Amino acid sequence: MLTSSDFSGLLNERFFRNFFPIPATNTLNLGTTTPDFDLPDITNNLQVRLSDYRNKQPVLLAFTRIFTEKQYCPLCFPHIKAMNENYERFLEKGVEVLMITSTDSQASQHVVKDLGLKMPLLSDPSCRSFQSYEVGQAIGAPLPAQFLLDSSGTLRFKHLFSFLASNATVETLLNAIEKL
Repeated sequence: MLTSSDFSGLLNERFFRNFFPIPATNTLNLGTTTPDFDLPDITNNLQVRLSDYRNKQPVLLAFTRIFTEKQYCPLCFPHIKAMNENYERFLEKGVEVLMITSTDSQASQHVVKDLGLKMPLLSDPSCRSFQSYEVGQAIGAPLPAQFLLDSSGTLRFKHLFSFLASNATVETLLNAIEKL
């Protein structure tokens, strides 16, 4: 369960590797194919390769910040909950949502259980997918970002972290889907 005073597990290798701020310098252009990745889906106990969705269905990549199973980014926690509560709306539009976290598998299992996640939560403690999508980092974790790929794997929408808009809203993402 979410607590504000339990910081155990926060100071780990990932924290120190992602401590110094690097702004989101994403050079992925709309209309291009994005990097592939292969990550474990903690929600469904599967292995997910992004390229397996190509020529099948659009995908929304939602990179998020979770520090530990007990410490969520205060800007990302409401976004995670909103995405989970609206997961069916994305599925109704034929879009799979892949939420990606830098927490390890064990911490991610707690997150899935505590939040009752329905959408796939992919675990990437190496942060390679975050780096390949150039989302930036600060204070111990990669920054959040959202990328909408059409069914051919082409980038059609991207939202990078800023203090004015840390995450794209559910409605913004659904509107971007309407334009596919």
